[in-house]
Amino acid sequence: MNIHEYQAKRLLRDYGAPVADGRPVLKAEDAKSAAGELDGPVWVVKAQIHAGGRGKGSFKEADAGEKGGVRITKSVEEAATEAKKMLGRTLVTHQTGPAGKQVNRIYIEDGSGIARELYLALLVDRQTSRIAFVCSTEGGMDIEEVAASTPDKILSFSVDPAAGYQAFHGRRIAFALGLEGQQVKQCVQLMGTLYKLFNDKDMEMLEINPLVVTDKGDLMCLDAKMGFDGNAIYRHQDIAQLRDETEEDPKELAASKYDLNYIALDGEIGCMVNGAGLAMSTMDIIKLEGAEPANFLDVGGSATTEKVTEAFKIITSDPNVKGILVNIFGGIMRCDVIAEGVVEAVKEVGLQVPLVVRLEGTNVEEGKKIINESGLNVIAADDLGDAARKIVKAVKG
Repeated sequence: MNIHEYQAKRLLRDYGAPVADGRPVLKAEDAKSAAGELDGPVWVVKAQIHAGGRGKGSFKEADAGEKGGVRITKSVEEAATEAKKMLGRTLVTHQTGPAGKQVNRIYIEDGSGIARELYLALLVDRQTSRIAFVCSTEGGMDIEEVAASTPDKILSFSVDPAAGYQAFHGRRIAFALGLEGQQVKQCVQLMGTLYKLFNDKDMEMLEINPLVVTDKGDLMCLDAKMGFDGNAIYRHQDIAQLRDETEEDPKELAASKYDLNYIALDGEIGCMVNGAGLAMSTMDIIKLEGAEPANFLDVGGSATTEKVTEAFKIITSDPNVKGILVNIFGGIMRCDVIAEGVVEAVKEVGLQVPLVVRLEGTNVEEGKKIINESGLNVIAADDLGDAARKIVKAVKG
């Protein structure tokens, strides 16, 4: 789960990390009063969407020369005007894709004098299963670009969970970033604060880009992105309340309410599979046969008829889907339950595209009987390879 910048900065402030004072704005009429609560003399107006590159982004149908999603203003009135211009419009960045995201929230904060821009992130290192620090002197840039062009300017190391964060970790980062004097002490303290926050809130990612050295020589978190482990959100109701459902794919949101593991993709063949490994294999073999999967959807090992019905609805709600492949290997999952769910869903939402069903395992004969006696126009398949070939042929042919 991701949250907005202003929400991330509130968490940072609660833990004692240095951030500029700011106010969120959800309604245009509140923009002037929000800006008036800040000291100035510079006010920064930031569009709040779950995507990077806001400053370099552009609004759809923008006026000639209009600025992106981050704007520097010199008065309360100007800040309010710029906030009103952005609210309700669609911002397109390199991370949103051409569709962009609608701006429903604005963050107005005090401007900061910047001497240097640095990069810092904490994330989970999948290879070591430890929390890792990543830092670079090239702040304000996409870390992927830095990694591609100047990888020597990135320092990355993980922290042994048995010992936890120690001061030498902070000093290592400070020296890599070229910090001096009091800045080193600030860095040691800030890294400890961020490590504790990361652990306390079960984060997956915490990115500060840029981490700046101000014109007064102090460290400050100028931007913040946070991602949280969805499997641990139940332990953090304060974080769960920060969820902005308008930023999420409607299909993925609907799937989460039924405990379905769904990720939307760009292909044309919808997949309903039980088990993450089998789902990945199904997607791979669809690509091998010359087509592209439209989604990853794992109904799990304990799916009910209701869940399967909802999964089918989610797949068919995607206008890009030109065919559907149901691939079930019944271990814990029963093939007759899947079959009942498919039949129920087709009767409820209709079937406008080819459907290939491959069932194997527990209660497979009962499942096939339910499908065969349903009167549905379903293409039966004997194995995974056969299923992939048939659905691709049905879609392409």
